[in-house]
Amino acid sequence: MTTLVVCLDRTDDVGRKTGLRSPVVGWEAVRALVTDVGLADPEDSGVNTLLESLRVAQDLRDENEEVVVAVVSGDRESMVSADRAVAEQLDDLIADYDPDSAVVVTDSADDERLIPIVESRVRVDSVDRVVVRQARDIESTYYLLKQFLADEELRQTVLVPIGLTLLVFPLLATTVGPAEGAAAITTVIGLFLLYKGFNVDEILARFAHQTRESLYSGQVSVVTYVVAAGLTFIGLFVGALGVSNLGDTPGVVIPATRFAFDSVPWLAMAALTASAGRLLDEAIGEDPIRRSFLNLPFIVVAVGLVVRGFSAYFLEEQDVIDPFVVPENEFGIFSNEQFVMVAGERLALFVVTAIVISLVGARIASSVSGSREDAERGDGGPETEPADGDPPSPDGPEYDAPAGTEAIADREADPTPERFDPERTDGGADSNASPDAGTDPSTGSDAGGRDP
Repeated sequence: MTTLVVCLDRTDDVGRKTGLRSPVVGWEAVRALVTDVGLADPEDSGVNTLLESLRVAQDLRDENEEVVVAVVSGDRESMVSADRAVAEQLDDLIADYDPDSAVVVTDSADDERLIPIVESRVRVDSVDRVVVRQARDIESTYYLLKQFLADEELRQTVLVPIGLTLLVFPLLATTVGPAEGAAAITTVIGLFLLYKGFNVDEILARFAHQTRESLYSGQVSVVTYVVAAGLTFIGLFVGALGVSNLGDTPGVVIPATRFAFDSVPWLAMAALTASAGRLLDEAIGEDPIRRSFLNLPFIVVAVGLVVRGFSAYFLEEQDVIDPFVVPENEFGIFSNEQFVMVAGERLALFVVTAIVISLVGARIASSVSGSREDAERGDGGPETEPADGDPPSPDGPEYDAPAGTEAIADREADPTPERFDPERTDGGADSNASPDAGTDPSTGSDAGGRDP
């Protein structure tokens, strides 16, 4: 009778901490794995789970049973992929050792969800869940509290807000009332939690670092960003001023449309200024200009025209603004008389102009990017093929390296050979070894590392 003692690790903690691939099969392999996991994380309960697997296997061996101890791990990508990985590894173990029953060892409720997968493949005689004894004692609680108080960052994050709350609430309760004081403190705590939850401190620190690096490196975008910020404030002010001139207009649609109509030109200029500065930085740098930076100014102008056109259409339909009047002009032999464009004609003109600008921007970005790529490849001329009878150049497009060259290059790049450790694997033959390889007379084992 063969019993499979399997230790389940759904989240692949063993592989993440040791770098080993599961399954790990064999008494010596699991015992070596205990040392590796313990050195990587001495506080991990997985060490106790591995030791419990070895203890169960030893007890069954004392009863003259044939025992196979193994560690099966899942995947970290998703729970579905983890369960499928465990199922595949169990199928391999059952195919190799053909156990009559299994003893499952786990250390958490999450790992116990894999038990139905084991039961669907082999009879499960026992489930052993490892609970670390110190985790239920008051001593461990005292130890955790002591560790918490020793961490300066945790003290400042938790204890300081609690202390300030206990100090401020009595003052607010006696001056403005208990309800108002509780509301004020709750608001402050909520803002603090949002501040920490959205990592605002890290965002501000990263922004300050980027600003400092930009100032020291002399980037043009620093100046253009400041100008863009000023134009943005002007746009918001002009939009708010246009809304205030509407008077008592019912609803929010007309004021919002008026705000967009008045502020969009300034906001578009702000975005155009910022993108122009970023484009100049890319042009000054050594790296090639990315197509997105070349196309961004045209997209900004196109979007501004579309928003301006639609907002003007709605305002003109509501008689908020006057129709657009084209004055009389003369351009050499061309001339036009004064005429009025209705709302639909104005909207069509803006939309068509925006589409044309976006297409021109895409064309220019594609042309500039293509010319830069040609310049980086060389003189931009067509690639020539080797004449008949001439050996192909190693730099040519159709050159194929001789057989074995890539393998030799890989061995030269990584001179350390991959060592085969039978204690950390299932002890099977190497999948890369030749099936016809002979036996090494010095060690008595075949090419795959398996004893005869």
